[in-house]
Amino acid sequence: MTPWPAETIWEQIFPLLPDFTVEVLPELDSSNSELMRRARAGHLESTLLVVERQTAGRGRLGRVWQSQPGDSLTFSLSLSLTPQDWSGLSLAVGLSLAESLHPDVQLKWPNDLWFEDRKLGGILVEAASMGGRSQVVVGVGLNIRPRLAEGLSTPPACLSELLPELTAPSCLARVASPLIQALLRFESQGFAPLEAAFEARDTLKGRQVHTSDGQQGLAMGVGPNGALRIQTDGLVHDIVSSEISVRPFSSGGSL
Repeated sequence: MTPWPAETIWEQIFPLLPDFTVEVLPELDSSNSELMRRARAGHLESTLLVVERQTAGRGRLGRVWQSQPGDSLTFSLSLSLTPQDWSGLSLAVGLSLAESLHPDVQLKWPNDLWFEDRKLGGILVEAASMGGRSQVVVGVGLNIRPRLAEGLSTPPACLSELLPELTAPSCLARVASPLIQALLRFESQGFAPLEAAFEARDTLKGRQVHTSDGQQGLAMGVGPNGALRIQTDGLVHDIVSSEISVRPFSSGGSL
């Protein structure tokens, strides 16, 4: 197996974050859960934690994310951030990942990467407040090779469809450093400067969608605060809660 690029990533990020560490573990319940446990215990170092196999990985809304060595890339980042506005953070994460991976990777508000109307990866953002400092934990799961997904009529997308030679370690080398730098820019600039770049990859814009809280209408893109804009009966409503699931009518069972 290709070795993990831990030292290379550390060398790239250390000048920006002197307390930065990179860890690779063969198995763990969840990289996000582990870094949240550490944050709550007062360990606030900047950390990139890669887990080759997660036994209890978590997605949004409590969904389970199973990972096997080589089939997917699962990692989490723990950083102390103090942005003026947290709105749009998960969108900024998704945009950074998509730009590092391939021009054909699209973004589905608020937390998913898509390819050809199938889920390619997901993002889970959590935060802990300790002693006046905000510690954010960003979890990322990307499908590298084809895998079965229980309850779905079509299999999820995988990066081997776009980049046949890609491995989990080489994928990490592509996305980790740009993602950390994107998070640091988000801290000072917020989401607004990224609005146009997100729109260029927005898979929902111009499509009829429905939400888990009963709204439906035409997706009109996102605003400068990262809110999803939906037009219903001539009125445009902003959806700001990341706890609301949004599905395009034409997606079938592919989510």
